[in-house]
This record gives sequence, structure tokens and C-alpha cells, in this order.
Amino acid sequence: MFIAMNRFQIARGFEEGFEKVWRERDTYLSEVPGFKAFHLLKGSVHDDHVLYASHSVWESRAAFEAWTESEAFRKAHAQASAPKGTYLGHPNLETFEAVL
Repeated sequence: MFIAMNRFQIARGFEEGFEKVWRERDTYLSEVPGFKAFHLLKGSVHDDHVLYASHSVWESRAAFEAWTESEAFRKAHAQASAPKGTYLGHPNLETFEAVL
């Protein structure tokens, strides 16, 4: 199992719009070989931002990497994005391979 997580710092007051974009977008993940599950997680609240993480589960690192080079990836990332001012910096990608 392989997990890919993008951590986002979302400016306070922009949470609803950020969640709406994710809720309404077509991820095309269901058509990708090796994809298992996806969750958008809401984390801790800070003075200037709220922490979110996108969490996708894959059969393997190879399946995840193949998705990042696929047409499904390009289509999913070509959709509308959150309004300007939503993100405090770029997302932080973290990946994990299951050991147990």
C-alpha cells in the first residue's frame, strides 16, 4: 500500500470555498488502475489558516506515479481552482509506503 498526502494551509475564512471546490470536482480517480481510496481531511485551526490534507491510497508507488503521468491526472488538475487568496503557499506533498 502507498499513501500520498498533500497538506494545504488554507487562509481563515476561505474554508467553505476550498471544500466546495474539492466536493464538486471530478477526480477521475475511479478509472485509474491501482487507486483504492481518497479523503479530504480537515485539521488544526491556527490564527491565520486551517490545515487540510488530501489523502489518497494506492496499491503501490508505481500506481500513484502512473496516475501523475496520466490523462486522468491532467483532466482533474485542469478544473476550476479555489479563489485567489485561499492558499497560504504551495501544497506540501508527503508520501508513505506501508511497512505493516
